[in-house]
Amino acid sequence: MCGIAGEMRFDGDDADVAAVARITAAMHRRGPDGSGVHATGPIALGHRRLKIIDLSERGAQPMVDPELGLAAVFNGCIYNYRELRAELEGHGYRFFSDSDTEVLVKAFHRWGTACVDHFLGMFAFAVADRDTGVLTLGRDRLGIKPLYLAEAPGRLRFASSLPALLDGGGVDTSIDPVALHHYMTFHSVVPAPRTILSGVRKLPPATVRTVAPDGTSVDHLYWRPDHTRRPEHAAMSARDWRDATLEALRLAVRRRMVADVPVGVLLSGGLDSSLVVALLAAQGQTGLKTFSVGFHAAAGESGDEFVYSDLVAEHFATDHRQILVDPVRMLPAVDATIAAMAEPMVSHDCVAFHLLSEEVSRDVTVVQSGQGADEVFAGYNWYPPLARVPRGRGVAAYDAVFTDRPHADLARVLEPEWLLPEDPSRAFLAAHFAMAGAEETLDAALRLDSTVMLVDDPVKRVDNMTMAWGLEARVPFLDHELVELAAACPPALKLAHGGKGVLKEAARGVVPDGIIDRPKGYFPVPAIRHLEGPFLDRVRDAVTDPVARARGLVRRDWLDVMLADPNTQRTNLGSNALWQVALLEMWLQERGI
Repeated sequence: MCGIAGEMRFDGDDADVAAVARITAAMHRRGPDGSGVHATGPIALGHRRLKIIDLSERGAQPMVDPELGLAAVFNGCIYNYRELRAELEGHGYRFFSDSDTEVLVKAFHRWGTACVDHFLGMFAFAVADRDTGVLTLGRDRLGIKPLYLAEAPGRLRFASSLPALLDGGGVDTSIDPVALHHYMTFHSVVPAPRTILSGVRKLPPATVRTVAPDGTSVDHLYWRPDHTRRPEHAAMSARDWRDATLEALRLAVRRRMVADVPVGVLLSGGLDSSLVVALLAAQGQTGLKTFSVGFHAAAGESGDEFVYSDLVAEHFATDHRQILVDPVRMLPAVDATIAAMAEPMVSHDCVAFHLLSEEVSRDVTVVQSGQGADEVFAGYNWYPPLARVPRGRGVAAYDAVFTDRPHADLARVLEPEWLLPEDPSRAFLAAHFAMAGAEETLDAALRLDSTVMLVDDPVKRVDNMTMAWGLEARVPFLDHELVELAAACPPALKLAHGGKGVLKEAARGVVPDGIIDRPKGYFPVPAIRHLEGPFLDRVRDAVTDPVARARGLVRRDWLDVMLADPNTQRTNLGSNALWQVALLEMWLQERGI
């Protein structure tokens, strides 16, 4: 829910309220139900509201508590806010609203930065302390909710969206060469704290940053699953792991029904979203609204999985809506999707989620989605080979199966001025694999994917595309307690049955066998996977635009070859190599960079 913004000055001036107002206004689609700005001396806070919990004006933000001397803005949902409220009332706190934002304010006063340890949910927040002048920024454990930062001499600004910060002005929009390397290596993922722009950073997941009045700051990483076997699980059988997984997911799904508005489900027809529907039905949800999207076939590739989503909808008697996208909507949707991206994201799934979210937002304000299960329960096809690799060779093995191209191959794609002598992406992988814990190669890969790669690809994709339509998406597979359980689960149980074995076992008897045993699917958008016709024309226009030529990121000879044969060259994971380059250029042009 919502979009947050703010500025903190360190140079003795008052905060630029007009700039914060512009940044806040730029996020109106994230929060169409209200807005506000609050300023006191060097700190100003801004907020756009999407009403989910406490629909009254008592839940409006920025929320200021004069008695406690705190002002806060908050994006997300604390699913256990009612339990925390009761606990805080026991400590003598009085509440004037029914919102989870007020619970955050009181919790921060009671526990300080340790309040995040009490929260079950997804969140990004800022709390300003009137008496100390300290600003505290926080982000949830799995980075479900974003928080972007732009520092300049004498000030810090923050927002839920990178483009919104640009509207505030004064941001260095030059390309970060290391981030460009990551983008071209990790299929558009630029891990925190970097972004593609030199002047914008993002607060890493599971991090609380405390900023003093003089601008000095301290970061506290408050959570990371270690992906090791725990002594308390030593006696667990495969059946025990199955039962524990099902119970943890059942709890995660139930938590995410907390809302004062109806909650639906994005139903792809795959195991993950089908299991969410099944568990909601088992908990007595009737008339549950479910939604599936599909596209017309292209290049012999099917564009929908309606046969599976229909099976689930019929089995659980949901109020199902099947959305088949008219081809005439596709090309405009590409540009609209790029406009909705906080950062450039190469996945063609973005277009699918953008179009789906537009339709779903007409019926509900909150949906649950199945994102994250593959990274948490080892569902991708590159995981099984890693299980046989000795830990000491893990970095090379992961690099070979996951990255888009070797470091040396970038010389064929990028202009010389953007090439780096070292390989920062390989170094990034090595640093993560070297962290304590994760004693097996597969454990290290899953830890990296679930805490980094997942955050800045599927999770960001869902947040950006749903919030572009004032729709909040909740992801039960990223319940941090479920993630901790999966991280401790023996790799062999996750790899069984072709991947996600323990999850498939948990689903047996809960969802139809035809869903569990089907081939792994995906969110297909054939018109982008196979560039031709007007879509290829749009790509050609972007990469040959004078602005692109002046920018000089990509070699002209490489582009000429790609434009002549746009669909043959693929990255290691099968993505369209031309689309990867074109998407970045289109995003930069959309932002006027």
